[in-house]
Amino acid sequence: MGVDPAGYTQQVKASGAEAFVPAITLREEGRSITNEQIAAIAGARAIPDSVPLAPSRTFARAVLGSVGQATAEQIEASAGKLAAGDVTGIGGLQQQYDKQLRGSDAVVIRAQRADLTREQIQSAGTDPRRVLFQVAPKPGTPLKTTLDPRLQTLAETTLEKVGPASAIVALRPSTGAVLAAASGPGSNGYNTAMLGQYAPGSIFKMVDSLAMFRNGMTPDSTVQCTPTLTVDGRTFKNSEGYPETSLGAVTLRDAFAHSCNTAFISQRDSVSQGQLEAAATSMGVAVEAPKLGAEAFLGSVPGQAQGTEHAASMIGQGKVLLSPLAAAIMAGSVAKGAPVSAQLVLNPDAGAPAAGTTAGSTAPAAEASATATAEAPSAASDKPITAAEAASLADMMRAVVTSGHAGFLSSVPGAPVGAKTGTAEFGTENPPKTHAWIVAVHGDLAVAVFVEDGGLGATTSGPLLKQFLTAAG
Repeated sequence: MGVDPAGYTQQVKASGAEAFVPAITLREEGRSITNEQIAAIAGARAIPDSVPLAPSRTFARAVLGSVGQATAEQIEASAGKLAAGDVTGIGGLQQQYDKQLRGSDAVVIRAQRADLTREQIQSAGTDPRRVLFQVAPKPGTPLKTTLDPRLQTLAETTLEKVGPASAIVALRPSTGAVLAAASGPGSNGYNTAMLGQYAPGSIFKMVDSLAMFRNGMTPDSTVQCTPTLTVDGRTFKNSEGYPETSLGAVTLRDAFAHSCNTAFISQRDSVSQGQLEAAATSMGVAVEAPKLGAEAFLGSVPGQAQGTEHAASMIGQGKVLLSPLAAAIMAGSVAKGAPVSAQLVLNPDAGAPAAGTTAGSTAPAAEASATATAEAPSAASDKPITAAEAASLADMMRAVVTSGHAGFLSSVPGAPVGAKTGTAEFGTENPPKTHAWIVAVHGDLAVAVFVEDGGLGATTSGPLLKQFLTAAG
């Protein structure tokens, strides 16, 4: 059956003496285990039922949620709307839009003679009781999402062998439609793709670069890339294996392509923390998400930071946090030439209000870096990224592929790929563990790939991105 006996036993005991606890739900289509085989298991019963099912057991489960009998907690919180045995949404969009999806039950009030027994009612051909009042059941309104079943399945397949928590988010920059939001098996059912809060590392240099452009720099401006740089006693360095040929006086494009930490940190005195925050919101991150229609974290970029904390922000660490969804939005804004406003639910007002959010409180503490606390989201930027600014960023993202860390993406068929890799340290171990990031634009597709404990972005998340883009076509 594929059911862990010890885990199932524990679940049954924890559910109480009267609870019915399904061991596993088997789809009729393609089912290989027969009812006779189930009956041969001591105490097992095969109970036919009809329930809403996604295309596969894992399909967008962390995003969509599931359907099942209401829990005691849900019944208590429903203020009388749910009762024991009711079927309701559990987690994700199923729970968020439960009122819209569930519809309303029929209500029938009948007059019954005092001497009429239950057995007589059940044995009668038609109900002998007189109907006093009746309301017909009202079916729920289906929820429409932007998810592309092929790309969502592809994203999940790409992550299926990744051990740590991971995610792939793909969206269409021109419309903001979220086409895939997959969280790998290492996420243990958590919606890492949309709710994860992580230091973005060097993919945040896209935000730095925008702030630098607004201070008069261009991709051809000269910056100094040194092996190390010390700020208030803390020494920052470049990643292991940084090419010596890209040290010294280099163009901003070259520093971006090879991800020179010291070159970007060296600009900290000319790029304020407030300018970083403004540039981030200009690219559609760390802001509210009015069109999304789902719970999400779109990032947190402090407006104030000094010394080493500001220096760390320049390389996407310190208190800067993004989700994989936010990272895809950031890349998508470059492809669009304007901020992307992501959308997942197409009809959020069909029967219940949407409750989209970007609040940091939606992710557990384990999802955030040890030193970071998410700040409240900002309103949409009053100075959105322009087409000219986006073109300069696209130029530098293309250089990451043609001359930088992501040369392996040059063989992806179709439109030229632009990318940015990122590696962010976290935890207290020595050497520290790292988050592995990569974002890319490929025609009208923006993709973010994340692995929580993944080493370098180029070597861990990069191959996953290449696999996804090549198969996506």
